[in-house]
Parts: sequence; C-alpha cells; structure tokens
Amino acid sequence: MSLPTDSLTPTPGGALAGYLSELRTKWGWFVALGLLMIAAGAFVLGNVALGTVVSVLYIGVVLAISGVAQIFHAFQVKGWGAFAFWLLDGLLYVAAGVVAFAEPLLAAAVLTLLLGAALIVGGVFRIIAAFQMRPAANWGWIAASAVLTVLLGVMIVAGWPVSGIWVLGLFLGVDLVFNGLAVLMLGLRLKK
Repeated sequence: MSLPTDSLTPTPGGALAGYLSELRTKWGWFVALGLLMIAAGAFVLGNVALGTVVSVLYIGVVLAISGVAQIFHAFQVKGWGAFAFWLLDGLLYVAAGVVAFAEPLLAAAVLTLLLGAALIVGGVFRIIAAFQMRPAANWGWIAASAVLTVLLGVMIVAGWPVSGIWVLGLFLGVDLVFNGLAVLMLGLRLKK
C-alpha cells in the first residue's frame, strides 16, 4: 500500500500543529494536575512548618542519592588521580543527606540562612547591574526587583533562626500554587 505523495510534503508548522492537536486532547489532565498542585500548595501554605520539613527531607534524599553515586563514581575512576576528591565529595553529600534526615529543623535553619544570604548577595549584584543599564529603558524595574530581593533576604536573615521553620515551606507552597495556576491556565487554554 502506498501513501499519497501530498501527505509526505512538509507543511510549515505541521509538526507543531500535530503536537498542539495532541495536547488539546489531553487538556483535562492539565486541568486536573493544575488543581492538584493548587490544592497541595494551599495545604502547604496552611502548614508551612510541615512544608519546610518535607522540603528538607526531599533535599536530604537528593543529597544522599547524589553522594552514593559520587562514591560509586570514585571507585570507577581510581586511575584518574582524583579518587580522593570524588570520594570525599560523595561522603560530604551523604553526610549532608543524613543530617537533613536526622535533624530536619537544623538543616532547615542552615538552608534558610544560606537562602537569605544568597538573596541579599544576588539582589546587590542586580542593583549594580541595573544602575549600569541606567540609560536603557525600564532599567528601574530591574532595580526595583533587586531591591525587593535584598529586602526579602534581609527579612529572612533578621528573623533567623525562627524563619528557618517557615520560609522553605512558604516558598514551596507559593511555588506549588503558581505552578498549579500556570498548568491550570494552560489546560483551560488548550480546551478552547
């Protein structure tokens, strides 16, 4: 059986149109996922301490798995002369993962302090970049965003160690809600 030759001719946007058509048939899954993410985010926002612990445990799992992989990798590259580096790096990752599981509130406090410091430093760098862009249009938006980032970092550090109990959970909850809204809107748009 032969195919008609006109079906083999590439059309502009043909692959994209086919992909969008397939996505449109799955719009309900996007809506359901978006609603689930919004509900999970609302739950976490209502229980930010629990959300913080869940975040730390997740990070602990990722660190432990990465550490085990690096330790395994160290034994695979013994002849490269970097065995000790890979082994120590892997052991540090595993140790950080164990600390996250054994002392999730301590780990949350440390991570929160690091997050606050990173926001301050990143915000200062963006303020400098914004003022260097000053002749360009809308440089003020970058500067305003940077100032808000610095203020957020200062608030987190000023409230430390108490902020370690709620900051990570708050960020997780907000992220879930906004991602859920984005997926929900995509699903509703695909339905049209």
